[in-house]
Amino acid sequence: MFCNPPATELYGSTGKTVLEQSCQAVQPAVKAGPGWSRETPWMDPMGRPLTLVALALIALPAAAAAEPWREEPAVAALFRQAGVEGTFVLLEERSGTLRGSNRPRAEQRFVPASSFKIANALIGLSLGAVSSVDELIPYTGDANPFMREWLEPMGLRGAMTVSNVPLYQELARRIGLPRMREAIVRLGYGNQQIGTNVTTFWLRGPLAISAVEQTRFLSRLAHRTLPFPAEAQRQVAEITQVDAGPGWSLHAKTGWQNAPGAGVGWWVGWVQRGERITPFALNLAMTGAADAPRREQLGRASLQALGILPAPLPATPPATP
Repeated sequence: MFCNPPATELYGSTGKTVLEQSCQAVQPAVKAGPGWSRETPWMDPMGRPLTLVALALIALPAAAAAEPWREEPAVAALFRQAGVEGTFVLLEERSGTLRGSNRPRAEQRFVPASSFKIANALIGLSLGAVSSVDELIPYTGDANPFMREWLEPMGLRGAMTVSNVPLYQELARRIGLPRMREAIVRLGYGNQQIGTNVTTFWLRGPLAISAVEQTRFLSRLAHRTLPFPAEAQRQVAEITQVDAGPGWSLHAKTGWQNAPGAGVGWWVGWVQRGERITPFALNLAMTGAADAPRREQLGRASLQALGILPAPLPATPPATP
């Protein structure tokens, strides 16, 4: 047995904490991937079972940790200039300081939308729902999808690049609601609520996560310290890399709740420079398709303003006769 708190807030409607929740017997695993099953106890990075107290500390919501916050005027100016409401936050791991703009919004939970594909891929690989990030999965969605590229069979790697929603919904079906709920609790992901529909909980709710919580989750993924197989974490890190340069790499994923209409847009990930990892998260209020490119544009500009990404090279002027 191990403690399996229900998928509610840490301090839910009962007023009880995680330490007061009942522990439930787990069911035998089905199609579990190597190194992890529903019977596997939660482990620390050294492979030692975690105590109930340690598990409760992992599951604490963002506000409970009370990290120091540094408001960055340069980042706030970027959002003002773009004329959008949003937040950007990064975690300086050495000092534990959060740096960014609009702390109240950074601590507010929103539906993760396609930024959840990062966790979905990790869970699916860990449970053996797919054998690798390149195993082809047939298209099972509508005849007229949001993007025509989605119609072709593809693996998690390609589906991450084009944000193929139907493919990741098929992955969620293979995982199944009980195992998905169990895995999200293990991750301590946001409010840990997934409701009763395994294909829509990250698109329409009830799952919700804050930008601050995103940085904490992504930090552990980048360091391979989540309670899942290290190889699965490595593969997810590999398929989320979107850019690189001398001595640095950028891993990121977009999200758009209620696409293509008004909703919350996400851009989350981390930058690695040598041994230094800097997780970050941006979300903004999107009014429609015109705001879609602003997610990555504002995110990159914020990382550059804070010295995490190198500044873009100046444009080369055209040759003159």
